[in-house]
Amino acid sequence: MKLLVNGELLETAESTLSLLLHRLEYEGEWLATAVNGELVHAEDRQTHVLQEGDRIEILSPMQGG
Repeated sequence: MKLLVNGELLETAESTLSLLLHRLEYEGEWLATAVNGELVHAEDRQTHVLQEGDRIEILSPMQGG
């Protein structure tokens, strides 16, 4: 399926937000995720099923200053 992840088109077979994050190597408790403008809490990522054309935003803290 085709998704828009952080503004970039991505083709993937992952069916849930959790699996997508794993594929993209996002880890940690400090991630913020949204699908189609709606916040998805960490505890809901494993059950949040992705749909063709979803817009996903993934924010993670940056190190440094």
